[in-house]
Amino acid sequence: MTGPTRLPGPSAPGPSAPARRWLADLAWLPGQGLRRDVLIEAADDHFTTVTPAASATPSASVAPSTPERLRGLTLPGFANAHSHAFHRALRATTQGDRGTFWTWRDRMYEVAARLDPDSYLQLARAVYAEMALAGMSCVGEFHYLHHQPDGRPYQDPNAMGHALVQAAAEAGLRITLLDTCYLTGGLDKSGVLPMSGAQVRFSDGDASRWAARAEALAPDSRGLLAPHARAGAAIHSVRAVPPEHMHPVVAWTAKRGIPLHVHMSEQRAENDASQAIYGVSPTRLLHDEDVLGPRTTVVHATHVNSADLALLGRAEVFACLCPTTERDLGDGLAPVRPLAAAGCRLTLGSDSQAVVDMFEEARGTEYAERLARRARGHLTAETLLRAATSTGHVSLGWPDAGEITPGAWADLVTVSLDSVRTAGADDELALETAVFAATAADVRSVVISGRDVVRDGVHLLVPDVPAELSRSIRAVLG
Repeated sequence: MTGPTRLPGPSAPGPSAPARRWLADLAWLPGQGLRRDVLIEAADDHFTTVTPAASATPSASVAPSTPERLRGLTLPGFANAHSHAFHRALRATTQGDRGTFWTWRDRMYEVAARLDPDSYLQLARAVYAEMALAGMSCVGEFHYLHHQPDGRPYQDPNAMGHALVQAAAEAGLRITLLDTCYLTGGLDKSGVLPMSGAQVRFSDGDASRWAARAEALAPDSRGLLAPHARAGAAIHSVRAVPPEHMHPVVAWTAKRGIPLHVHMSEQRAENDASQAIYGVSPTRLLHDEDVLGPRTTVVHATHVNSADLALLGRAEVFACLCPTTERDLGDGLAPVRPLAAAGCRLTLGSDSQAVVDMFEEARGTEYAERLARRARGHLTAETLLRAATSTGHVSLGWPDAGEITPGAWADLVTVSLDSVRTAGADDELALETAVFAATAADVRSVVISGRDVVRDGVHLLVPDVPAELSRSIRAVLG
């Protein structure tokens, strides 16, 4: 098996999208909040003009054609800042017994061992289509299934990564491929553990060979792999990458100014092992190895103390929260307000795909803080939506996305305000209705890079997403 079959077609977001015009009943605009009757115009894949109150004061640039009407609330596209696409095959299958994070991980390794480039393409395309249905226009794929199950490289050493890039194109999404360095089997109080079982396919042997393979992805000077795809990198965790192997990863990302992501302090056991072996917390270890900085996203940061928070804030990192996964695995409650107060920029991710719903991730972030503090009202709906949109896109290397403004990528998500979940509230509370009541099922239309991807709740490129999910997951699980 050398890699997935390359399929022709117009599904990849690109510069050839036609000029478009929409008139949104309600739209959320940067610096303006909710505005009515917003005329939104785009050429190719970027917005050109955005005109509020257009029905009363038409834009001078308005063409004679009638704009498409967007009923409900229109938002920018969501950025899923942390995804493991193949985990979608685990949904429900790990709920049959009580288990722990570690027994869940064993089941995850079983699925990882069964994938090849073709089956991964099929599964990831269905998962990314599910994300598009939920309003996600960009995904950060934390990718470490690099090699064959026995650890030998494919004929194309990046066959699995190319499958993910193609899957995103066929589902209509943009993607940041966070190629992950993963070198050891874990860390416990006795020391660094060797790779075993399914883990052997994750490893390049050392960080220099990881960098050589990542370079073979051939990103351009700005990190682009394709019009819809951008390169990034990840250090899996302090459990999987010894300190001396972190430097080549940091250097590779610094060369192009591209994103660097890392799992950090998801479990207390990780903190305990890091303290026992290295004498410091994971945060301090990453700081001392120059991993932390304004291009860095720390994922989870669930178990951090005040000294860790000070380091994270000074480094101006992004902190990616994944509440549905963190609840599912019993990780704990991330210190949301302290992270934000320290200066960390919050983003959101679906992680294990326990649920693919950015509204659920957004309200879960606030609700976790309410549980921890036993008080309400820590993050506003606008703050949570910024985490889901503009800040998430910046963390993935797409700073010109996530806002409905001239020059930004033409991504639009329209949410129903008259479903059984959202009906009844005043329009002035549309953002609160979306964040605290809507679900992915309320997303009615999605435009990504100027192209219709979802219309009336139907994916236009993958018409039967449930069937695709069922087929691809059963093929993997056997």
